Amino acid sequence: MMSESYNSIEEKFGAKNYKPLDVVLNRGQGIWVWDVDGNKYMDCLSAYSAVNQGHCHPKIKQALIEQADKLTLTSRAFRNDQLAPFYKELCELTNSHKVLPMNSGVEAVETAIKCARKWGYETKGVEHNKAEIIVCENNFHGRTLAVVGFSTDDNARNNFGPFAPGFKIIPFGDAGALEEAITPNSVAFLVEPIQGEAGVIIPPAGYLKEAQKICKKHNVIFILDEIQTGLGRTGKLLAEEHEGIVPDLTLIGKALSGGFYPVSAVLSNDEVLDVLQPGQHGSTFGGNPLACAVARAALKVLVEENMIENAATMGDYFLAELKKIKNPGIKEVRGRGLMIALELFQGTEGGARAICEKLMTMGLLCKETHTDTIRFAPPLVIKKEDVDWAVERISKALPG
Repeated sequence: MMSESYNSIEEKFGAKNYKPLDVVLNRGQGIWVWDVDGNKYMDCLSAYSAVNQGHCHPKIKQALIEQADKLTLTSRAFRNDQLAPFYKELCELTNSHKVLPMNSGVEAVETAIKCARKWGYETKGVEHNKAEIIVCENNFHGRTLAVVGFSTDDNARNNFGPFAPGFKIIPFGDAGALEEAITPNSVAFLVEPIQGEAGVIIPPAGYLKEAQKICKKHNVIFILDEIQTGLGRTGKLLAEEHEGIVPDLTLIGKALSGGFYPVSAVLSNDEVLDVLQPGQHGSTFGGNPLACAVARAALKVLVEENMIENAATMGDYFLAELKKIKNPGIKEVRGRGLMIALELFQGTEGGARAICEKLMTMGLLCKETHTDTIRFAPPLVIKKEDVDWAVERISKALPG
């Protein structure tokens, strides 16, 4: 079956909640993917950073196969032999006290919201049903009803209400706005270290450290959503390391399984997660043995194969080479590690989407965000010659 046939079937039977590029992929290896017509592409999206380790990493695949042959799911009604090692290895790697495993990234976000509210009532003493969580403009924390309720993206919010109360929105990167927003009912501040979906927006240096100080001063839980930024993407294991901080809760997902299986986790100090008692929160699939075995392997290769260091080195190089491109349509090139954005001036013909479509014909896959910005986030195994190959095509694809 050729790509046109797949596209027509998808259009006929599928919901229209995505607008993908018209490429039908059927194979991947490392930074490369192939479509059903045999064309080869460099993947510069990495499934929104879910395949940091590269497509179909052999060691993660082997862990999946071996565990699938033994035991895949028990529910949390019983213990399994992969959960405890997963907890221990993840806590030791991230300097966390406790882990709560879930499946998707947004489940980790919802878990953090529930824990923060419960902590607020039972530990901080906030009046019942009055807890407030502070979030930032242009945030992206997922697609559930609670989360889109505090989005500032009209496309994500419109006609999905009514929304849950208890969220206060402030500007991103403004520590003064955070302190001003805090009230006796404030229980948490939820923020991305770098806003990915907003277009790789990097806050001012020292912002996260100052935000942590403000939260500590007012007895407010500091929550970092590292679902996109975590696990090597920014050139550190966690983006929080760039400012030398450890929040009360860190949320990870996506690359936690290297793209093989949905796995997410809430990393926490003892105080916050200890508010949960049996029966108060959970997931049938969260912490299942297959997920844990895959995640253990995904973390192991990330560290042992120096992918985090490579992300830092290749990210600096990629960013520098993009900045060398002389094109009047480029407004800004920004990024950290291999989380990079090229922003166009508004009104550029066709916007970022047109350039992504042109790059597809040149063998490079990436994704536009917010009309005028293109994100580049290849797997962390990319090499210098691959970056050179990509930059050459990006330069040629830009208008003018």
